[in-house]
Amino acid sequence: MIHQYKLGGYNIVLDVCSGSVHAVDDVAYDIISMFEDNDKETVISAISEKYGSREDISLSDIEECYEQIVSLKNAGKLFAPDTFEPMANTLKQKTSGVVKALCLHIAHTCNLNCSYCFASQGKYHGERAVMSFEVGKQALDFLVANSGTRHNLEVDFFGGEPLMNFDVVKQLVAYARSIEKEKDKNFRFTLTTNGVLIDDDVIDFANREMSNVVLSLDGRKEIHDRFRVDYVGNGSFDKIVPKFQKLVKARGGKNYYMRGTFTHANPDFLEDIKVMLDLGFTELSMEPVVCAAGDPSELTEEDQAIVMEQYEKLAELMLKRDREGRPFTFYHYMIDLTGGPCIYKRISGCGSGTEYMAVTPWGDLYPCHQFVGDEKFRLGDVWRGVENKECQQCFFDCNVYARKECRDCWARLYCSGGCAANAYHATGSVTGIYESGCKLFRKRMECAIMVAIARAFGDNK
Repeated sequence: MIHQYKLGGYNIVLDVCSGSVHAVDDVAYDIISMFEDNDKETVISAISEKYGSREDISLSDIEECYEQIVSLKNAGKLFAPDTFEPMANTLKQKTSGVVKALCLHIAHTCNLNCSYCFASQGKYHGERAVMSFEVGKQALDFLVANSGTRHNLEVDFFGGEPLMNFDVVKQLVAYARSIEKEKDKNFRFTLTTNGVLIDDDVIDFANREMSNVVLSLDGRKEIHDRFRVDYVGNGSFDKIVPKFQKLVKARGGKNYYMRGTFTHANPDFLEDIKVMLDLGFTELSMEPVVCAAGDPSELTEEDQAIVMEQYEKLAELMLKRDREGRPFTFYHYMIDLTGGPCIYKRISGCGSGTEYMAVTPWGDLYPCHQFVGDEKFRLGDVWRGVENKECQQCFFDCNVYARKECRDCWARLYCSGGCAANAYHATGSVTGIYESGCKLFRKRMECAIMVAIARAFGDNK
């Protein structure tokens, strides 16, 4: 299976199952488009007729190009067959029962009242609560006990707003560090925060202990303050931006992300990206809102058309700033065309419910943070482990080939079947398809691959 498109002045051909990416001239692009459904004579005749008036393209050039495409096919770099389905669950079978990451819901409460919040302002449709040290300690012990021979373990302090329970965050990090050597583990922590409670103590601690910090900012002040308000209705932009700037400066190049959400209010999210850049932030992410149909924040079809254009303009801006010596990172355009995830990971998905789980303040286990509060997805708890084996099996069986719609999608080995939570909330099934999200993902991948090609060629078309 191949996917062809034109973007940024490049003719791009993706060979889906080999992973090969080709930037080709017009003749090669057209030959490839005809190659599988026509014999050689038909292809050569059609291409000769199309380019007959071009003095720089001879019949021998066209024939040579055709033979080069034949060589690429024989080498497995074009029109490669899909042979991966038999290994769809190989990785999960190999690592069955091994947990490598936890999302600790350190606080089911928040000091902001964002209307688009999937977590119901941090309550997850339940009671407000904070995690005790005892529950958090047991969660870390559960992770260690179920991590097998894995050395690196991931823990995300999440909410709500985790800084509303900062003392316990610090206690849990100290406990984890105290057992690393004995257990032969290395904990890598992430903190996700809205920034309201950031102070010098938080900055020092985060920059010392956190492998990554995710900072919530929606871009333009008027956009950010439209949604990210306190319980009185006051916007938080002016309060948090100086704190974010201070933290990032003190972080000295360590990993962080400015993480924003765009909605019906700002499908032109590139303007928000530009504001973040002007504020001095260069590690950026803007996520499309996921909400119930009919919600005022929902992206309409008209919005999606704008978003598609914004993704292309974002790619152009990235290359422009590369040339100016002012590069920045956009999370969804991070793609490794030479290494990247192994095929087993690509076809098996994110690992939610199997190797990754969320822990509530009470110690309950869920497949990921987006399922928390939905009782039928409660897997067990950090004392007794996973007891709801039937639910976990649904996530174990979740892979690219479990979704019939994915089989004909060129992007399936980039998205690994997509987000189970988004699929469930859109269709009622973790193996469903969140189609509007798929459309945006495919556009992001087209743009990301174009940027990678341009950088590989020095932006020289």
